[in-house]
Parts: sequence; structure tokens; C-alpha cells
Amino acid sequence: MKKIFGYIAAIAIAGVLQGCANTTESGAIGLQRSQLLLVSSEALNAQAAQGFQKLTADAQSKKKLNTNAKQTQRVRRIGQDLIAQTTVFRADARDWAWEINVFDSDEINAFCAPGGKIGVYTGIIDRLKLTDDELAAVMGHEIAHALREHSREKASQQALSNLLTSTVSAATGVHGGLLDMGTQMMVHLPNSRGMELESDVMGLELMARAGYDPRNAPNLWRKMQKASGGDQGLVFLSTHPTGDDRIAAMEGTIPKVLGLYQEAQAQKSANTRKPAPKKKKTGP
Repeated sequence: MKKIFGYIAAIAIAGVLQGCANTTESGAIGLQRSQLLLVSSEALNAQAAQGFQKLTADAQSKKKLNTNAKQTQRVRRIGQDLIAQTTVFRADARDWAWEINVFDSDEINAFCAPGGKIGVYTGIIDRLKLTDDELAAVMGHEIAHALREHSREKASQQALSNLLTSTVSAATGVHGGLLDMGTQMMVHLPNSRGMELESDVMGLELMARAGYDPRNAPNLWRKMQKASGGDQGLVFLSTHPTGDDRIAAMEGTIPKVLGLYQEAQAQKSANTRKPAPKKKKTGP
């Protein structure tokens, strides 16, 4: 039995090693982490597109989709500014079928589903009174999740967890529920916290390159803390870092991307100073 278990484990480990990759370039922030990617990106992106289509159709039927033209235009402008910078991390992002919609809801939330389907809830804009910089921080964070394929990574971790649980349970007779708890603690929770921090710092670089001041990003999480009444759970067991952790990580990253923001601002200033081209005469 031990030999059989060892053989199965060796096959599983070999599969895991073949499934390890890095989905993005490191950028100015120097992000480097090998990711477990066992699940098909095509299948996940197709599911996400289908889910997004249903969500938007439901919202539209209830007259809860893009109800404020000015607000929708603002969200899409900032989103397009950020999307224009995604190729720094992934060249193939230019080929994604990006969509941006605003959902009329009091919920404080935003997302970017696999493949570039972005949703922003009016609650996060209105209740937190977000500035353009803060909104760019929210959207940059969510876009970073999609660029890093965190949903695919989490699905792969769950697949590995299931494989380990079934294999070890069959070989040892240990109850699957106990193994589930152990493998989730070993495989799932730590990476989830890491994914959030990755998205924070990658989002900072995206917003800086797009001309939004990264120094204002920590204000977003301070507002989040205030809206939620502060962090209640233990950091160790939480899948999301506390606001204080996020702010500290951001403040440590800002010096790496501040120059990119300043360059983007200088470029914008140069573009506004350029005289308009003279119109050619088309007649007498």
C-alpha cells in the first residue's frame, strides 16, 4: 500500500510541477511568484463571460445597469486608462474582450472577472465618495486579479486539494473531512492573502502608469475600514489582509511606482501644450 501511495503521490507532484507558471511580467514592482495553474484558462474565461452576460442582463431587466450616464462615462474612462497599461504585465491582455459596466446597488463592491469583465457597484462610488485616484485604485486592484489569473489559481488549488484528500484518504483511511481542513490550511488560505496583496501592488503600478496618483490609494482602504467599522477577524485565518496590512504594503510600494506616475503626468502636460494642427484649406 505504501508503494502504491508513493507512486500516486509522485505522479501528482509531477503534474503539479508541470502546472507551475508565472502569468505576468514582473513590472516595476518586481512581482515574481510561481503559480499553480492546473485548470484551463479558456474554460474559466468562457464561464466568466457567460456569468457576466447573465449578470448584466438581469441588471438591465431591473433597470439597474448603467443608469447614470455621467457616472458610467467616468468609470469607463478610468477603466480604459488602466486597461491601456495592462500589456506591461501581459501582452495578450490587448486581445481580451474587455467590458465595463456599472451596477446600481448599495453594495460596496467591484470586480474584474477572468478575461476582463469589469463590474463596479454604485455603492462603492457613492458611499465612499471615491475620487478618481481612489476609483482607479479599486479598479486597478480588480484588474490585477484578472491579469494574475487568481480565480484560475484558486480553482487549481482546490483541484489539488481534492486530489490530495482523495489520494491520502484512500491510502491511509483517514477521514476526508479532517484532511480537507488540513489541505485547505496548507494550500489555500495563505495564497489567498498573498493574492490580495499582489493585486494591491500591481494595481498601484497600473494606476501610476495611467496617470493616477498612487499616494492616494491608501485613502481607499482607510475609507473601507471606516465603512466596515474596522477589522474584526484574526489576520492569520483571514483570506483578506486587514486594512492596516494593506496600507503598510502599499506605502512600501509607492516609491517604486511614483516615478511612473510623474512620467505619465509630464506626458499629459506635454500633450496638452501641443498646438492643434492647422486645418488645410479645402476651397477658396
